[in-house]
Amino acid sequence: MAVRKARGAKRKKVTKRKPAKRATRKKPAARKKSATRKKPATRKKPATRKKPATRRTKATAESMAKRQREISVSEFFAKNRHLLGFDNPRKALLTTIKEAVDNSIDACEEAEILPDLLVEITPVEGEDERFVVAVEDNGPGIVKAQVGKIFGKLLYGSKFHSMKQSRGQQGIGISAAGMYGQLTTGKPMRITTRPSKSGKALRMEVRIDTARNRPEVMREREAKTFRKGSGTRVEIQLEGRYLKGKQSVDEYLQQTAMANPHVSITYQGPGEDEPVVFKRASQRIPDPAREIKPHPHGVELGVLARLLKGSPARTVKGALQDAFSRVSSAVAGAICDAAGVSTKARPGAIANREADLLYKAIRKTRIMSPATDCVVPIGQELVLEGLKKEVDADLFTAVTRPPAVYRGNPFVVEAGIAWGGNLPADDLARVIRFANRVPLLYQPGACAISKSIVGTTWKNYGLQQSRGALPVGPLVIFVHVASVWVPFTSESKEAVAHYPEIVKEIRLALNECGRKLGAFLSRRRREADEAKKVDYISKYLPQIGIALQEILELSDVQTTRAVNKLEDVLERSRKH
Repeated sequence: MAVRKARGAKRKKVTKRKPAKRATRKKPAARKKSATRKKPATRKKPATRKKPATRRTKATAESMAKRQREISVSEFFAKNRHLLGFDNPRKALLTTIKEAVDNSIDACEEAEILPDLLVEITPVEGEDERFVVAVEDNGPGIVKAQVGKIFGKLLYGSKFHSMKQSRGQQGIGISAAGMYGQLTTGKPMRITTRPSKSGKALRMEVRIDTARNRPEVMREREAKTFRKGSGTRVEIQLEGRYLKGKQSVDEYLQQTAMANPHVSITYQGPGEDEPVVFKRASQRIPDPAREIKPHPHGVELGVLARLLKGSPARTVKGALQDAFSRVSSAVAGAICDAAGVSTKARPGAIANREADLLYKAIRKTRIMSPATDCVVPIGQELVLEGLKKEVDADLFTAVTRPPAVYRGNPFVVEAGIAWGGNLPADDLARVIRFANRVPLLYQPGACAISKSIVGTTWKNYGLQQSRGALPVGPLVIFVHVASVWVPFTSESKEAVAHYPEIVKEIRLALNECGRKLGAFLSRRRREADEAKKVDYISKYLPQIGIALQEILELSDVQTTRAVNKLEDVLERSRKH
């Protein structure tokens, strides 16, 4: 029963579970390249030991002291040759010839010999832009002991300490030209010289030891082919570029002949069949410049102290008289009194404070201007001769100004003008600049001469001129500055510095020449106007004669006489 009951009992509903949804297979995740395939392990190289980092050692006073050394002046200019005018091959060729020609003319003038120069430029066979430059003169020659020092040592010469006009000033030029040739070609200078007619000619090859600024004589022998009685020939092989035209060797020699009419130059250019001869226009050698002492107004405090320390005089008063020009006993006494320094004090015992008091007293004391016979200008007549020799023009005028002083240094300004002729009428005026008779071909914009010409009002003299420009017309302007010490803007001596005293004198000289030019142009315009009027009247004189004949019933003979009389009256009125 129990079993049946159990069977008859209600069965619990058994809920069937829904079949689970079939799980969809997920797409396998994209394999990362870096994560999936690993590169096969490569055998590792054995680790190399890293070099230990080098420690930077700080410089110390001792280590810096070990690196210090003296710099030779030759070494300095070898690295900075542009300061001397050797910054490009064309300019280097010109500078070399300029330095050699200047030295030759100076030597001839000091020996009172009319200079006769030979200039040759010969191309080196098989070499582009390489030339042998030779300059030969008929001067006094050079003694054997001085040849090496003159040509193989920078800052060696006789003109730096002398207060008189000369072309060279610093003792750098010709030795720097030889150094440039040595640097660019490796060849030494060749010098041939004969100091006297009875002596033998000597030929030497000289190099410059730039590290020590010393000459090295490579070779020395007798020169049997040197035919001149006395003189010097300098040959330098160098890298250069030869071009004609402006700022060329040809222009330099032409202007040198213009400013030095007593010089004869024979020039053999490269590739030329016949030499060019610049004949001398004057047989008179310029008067020699006389050396003077420095003027006290041009001396600075340090120089004054040095002169006093080294003076052999026993008293300050005597030292001032010995060291300076234009300082008399009375002037020296006035300077000492103004400074409060005893006239009997020993110059070697003067302290810096007392030297400063003397320097200030000199500035306040009126002292006569320095003597001017240390400066030798070209002269008005020779300026005109030089212009006439090289320029074809209708008007020539020149002026030499009275001597003036800047910083205690005497100087003279000369100016000349050439107008008309075959000169181009529509171009800017041609400017020719000189300093101590040497042409200045470069850096016109930095030169006081060019600035003074541009600053002159040329319209006042009948010329066309734009603002800040040169005048327009068939015009050549010549300006020469002569001084015991020309203030150049650089060692290459290409432009004159802008000292107010120099600029003032240049403008005064230009104004004087300009007035003469203005008067000439006014007269020419007046004559042209009168000629037009005469031509106009002459054109109608025959008609006037016909009218008179008809009115007065004149015969043909009477009419002709009347017309001739009218022409004579017209001509006389034109002349007056």
